[in-house]
Amino acid sequence: MLIDNYRPKVAVINRSDTTGGAAVVSLRLTEGLRTLGADARMVVVEKLTDRPYVELAASSRRTKLPFLTERLRIFAANGFNRKTLFKIDTASDGLPLWRHPVVEGADVICLNWVNQGMLSLKGLRKLIEMGKPIVWVMHDMWNLTGVCHHAGDCDGYMAKCGLCPLLGKRKSPHDISRKTFLRKKRVYDFAREAARACNTPLTFVAVSNWVGELARKSPLLGDIPVVVIPNAFPTSIFPSPEQVAVWKKGKSHEYPGEFVIAMGAARLDDPVKGLPLLVESTRQLRALDPELAERTRLVTFGNLRDSHALDIVDVRHTHLGPVDGTQGVMEVLRGADAVVSSSLYETLPGTLVEGQACGAIPVSFNRGGQADIIDHLHSGYIAKMEENDILSARNLAQGIIWASRQGEEIIPRLARNVADRFSAEAVATRYLDLFRSISGEREPQKF
Repeated sequence: MLIDNYRPKVAVINRSDTTGGAAVVSLRLTEGLRTLGADARMVVVEKLTDRPYVELAASSRRTKLPFLTERLRIFAANGFNRKTLFKIDTASDGLPLWRHPVVEGADVICLNWVNQGMLSLKGLRKLIEMGKPIVWVMHDMWNLTGVCHHAGDCDGYMAKCGLCPLLGKRKSPHDISRKTFLRKKRVYDFAREAARACNTPLTFVAVSNWVGELARKSPLLGDIPVVVIPNAFPTSIFPSPEQVAVWKKGKSHEYPGEFVIAMGAARLDDPVKGLPLLVESTRQLRALDPELAERTRLVTFGNLRDSHALDIVDVRHTHLGPVDGTQGVMEVLRGADAVVSSSLYETLPGTLVEGQACGAIPVSFNRGGQADIIDHLHSGYIAKMEENDILSARNLAQGIIWASRQGEEIIPRLARNVADRFSAEAVATRYLDLFRSISGEREPQKF
């Protein structure tokens, strides 16, 4: 029987406490759980904050060996191709996390992004043997593929991988993608046996319904439970609807009379971000609505490897370069009327959430978790991705036109949408409910 005042000890495991999207949301989850009374602690390889509840998994010297060993194995397997070296993870090597005091003392283990030599598949089996409930948050597709984090248009993972496009000339029916897929299957099968024998399940959490559907259809995960819980966002620092309304009224001094659309990413011209589609959408916008195009400004932020990637944007354009932190991003987005994502696929694009919080109407393709953020024609616009890039860009331009025609009454709706779905307290409460449902008042049973 569960007690009403449920305060579990939770080990939240992620490679870093701040570097990367998974790190940011894992730290937010930890803090959200602690706010609700849980004794949540992070275990990381890279600690960049001074929070006392974030602990190192091992010394820096100890963490280098599994990282370098795994990279060397991958480098040899991909034909010494640097371009795909960090797009592949095999979990061949890792740290003995099952021996860490935080993990040993936890009631629930919450795995997040644990690649690049942090947790091996053998190490995962060791964690399962501890007899503790394990929740694994899927921030991308790696849990259901052989070696990649985003499969893109490749559906090889539906047939046990092999012939992996990331391996180039080294791909074969029995390459490392197939071998890793089969290694994962053996560990997942072991987890199923543990759940039946000791009632200590391995449960996956998808951060969007898109990832959840992929996981449920995956031959690798099969009947392992999958729950959908979104990432948490720092809604406590987001502006109120009243503040946003003031911002919007005062915005005209920066770009007088212009309709401002914003798009940003850590690396803006990463192929996944679909930047050419955004550029083409500005050309389509001019063809569909020349008057709107004439008064539109595109504001972009983030790193660019190709300095000419935005040369043919067909509206006024300002590139800000890299922007630091959530506050910096919000400073940009609060001056925007719309926030656009042209990504080919995204797990749960944070800029769309942050944009809504700042009163910017989101416009995006539905190739990932965008539908979990945008209620089409109510709190934003979801454009159809076509096989033809010109048609896709045209659809995105139509979404921009729709956003330009919305009145001020949409702004409070955007802010409420964010607060209801993505606050740290709301997300942490859902995790606590999950932990409680898979735990119970009992001593852990070793399998």
